[in-house]
Amino acid sequence: MKALKSQWEPVCEVASDVQALLDLSDAASESDEAEFKSDLEKLEAKWKAVEHVLLFSGSHDTANCYLTISSGAGGTDAQDWAEMLVRMYMRYCERKKWKFSILEKTHGQEAGIKSATIYIEGELSYGFLKAERGTHRLVRLSPFNSKNLRQTSFALVEALPEIDSNNEIEINPTDLRIDTFRSSGAGGQHVNVTDSAVRITHAPTNIVVACQNERSQLQNKEQCMKILKSKLLQKKEDEEMKKIEGLKSSTKSADFGQQIRSYVLHPYKMVKDLRTELENNNPDEVLDGDLDEFVFAELRRK
Repeated sequence: MKALKSQWEPVCEVASDVQALLDLSDAASESDEAEFKSDLEKLEAKWKAVEHVLLFSGSHDTANCYLTISSGAGGTDAQDWAEMLVRMYMRYCERKKWKFSILEKTHGQEAGIKSATIYIEGELSYGFLKAERGTHRLVRLSPFNSKNLRQTSFALVEALPEIDSNNEIEINPTDLRIDTFRSSGAGGQHVNVTDSAVRITHAPTNIVVACQNERSQLQNKEQCMKILKSKLLQKKEDEEMKKIEGLKSSTKSADFGQQIRSYVLHPYKMVKDLRTELENNNPDEVLDGDLDEFVFAELRRK
């Protein structure tokens, strides 16, 4: 309710101001024209600051978010790219003043990460981050290549809403395979000496979720079940959407021809969103978490 009010009340306030300005315009004389234009400009600026809330009309837009980043084609460079994306989204969360924690991270053999899952708590966090779902492509001179050749790397970003309780999603305990293992950490006192990390595999869909952030095995299992419910709900909604649109079911992969956005650092600098055609010539700022223009452009397109 709090999240919905924060969306609706600013819109109501502007609507009230519009009505007041219309009433004034009816009674205004020609001498009041300059003041009227000034009030109109202020109102337009005020509206620009709040109109984006009308873009959040999804069932789960006010929910917290699970963001998973996985490396794709590109070997060690792709694993490094996945880690760069994790940093980009953490910086975006800081800009939005959202709380976040890394639930699970699988390190690459040489550098970077194979995958990571971030839990994000904040107003409309899923509403914003659902616009980032898809394959992200990086073109740069490879730091992992002795000849310093240009390399193209891919990483997949998935966003899921946090589902606390959903009667639509029923999970049969016999469909689950639960494995426990030791959490990976920075070493020293941070190494977990018990098998508190949990990995759950849902046999009918082959969906795998893991969590190693919490202190106890029970807490990690609860967090895994939340993520699994979210993934199953997302799968159900995607299947329903495909039926409506008459599309054939296909699995997304982080590879050539699948990307939603390209980040080019060499031979020129540019970030281009292939869905909205939006371009930005400052990839350093984008990789530092300046994502709002891309997010809003995609939300408007949808």
